[in-house]
Amino acid sequence: MSAVEVSYTEDGPADAPVVLLSNSLGATRGMWDPQVPALAERYRVVTYDTRGHGESPAPAGPYTVDDLVDDVVALLDRLGARTAHVAGLSLGGMTAMRLAAREPSRVDRLVLLATSAKPDPQGFLDRAVQARSGGTAPLAPTIVSRWLTPAYAAGHPDLVARLEAMIAGADDEGYASCCEAVGHFDAREDLARISARTLVVSGAEDPALPPPHQQLIADGIPGATLVSISPGAHLPNLERPLEVTGALLAHLDAAGSHA
Repeated sequence: MSAVEVSYTEDGPADAPVVLLSNSLGATRGMWDPQVPALAERYRVVTYDTRGHGESPAPAGPYTVDDLVDDVVALLDRLGARTAHVAGLSLGGMTAMRLAAREPSRVDRLVLLATSAKPDPQGFLDRAVQARSGGTAPLAPTIVSRWLTPAYAAGHPDLVARLEAMIAGADDEGYASCCEAVGHFDAREDLARISARTLVVSGAEDPALPPPHQQLIADGIPGATLVSISPGAHLPNLERPLEVTGALLAHLDAAGSHA
């Protein structure tokens, strides 16, 4: 499959090092809103919607994570960015992980949040079937219940409603094809080949991709650092924005003149 032109937003100085942020399965680039202002003070921050999500096209499937990587490479080329710092969460982390293994010259610093090198496939394959048969909207409450801890969700009903609307707004077929890409993903043999300096972020209370998934990644990538966020579920960047943004900045700023 050829790359698609994904929809993206830029913030920050045009001549600064690029930080590319990749969204989770079912979310849009708006999930990064808490991180963008601080990052944009010193980086050219690019957020985008993965194919099948938000304002990006939803070509006919099937998709693989390599297809999503092709989209990112094409986006970096459109931006004129030879290299970028890349951060991704969940599906976005899988895309970032595969990009770093497959195209090492394009990735400077890497941040992998609440993601997995080998998810349990059946749940994602089942979800693809459900999305095709009934659409994404009926799935939204259950999915969002994994994104935030119950206590945080109870205190932030407006955020819950916004996240459920993101999922309901995803293209049914595009979302299903992304679910299948996750279900078939296995990057365990890629990990040792990743040369980018890597930060792995784990939500301590993540029921979707629990901490052992991130521990495996951190153990497999040479020199990787693992940070656990608690309380935090599958989208710790929304629940604990100060901690996650601070961890991102500390990792990226350490690149210094190598950015």
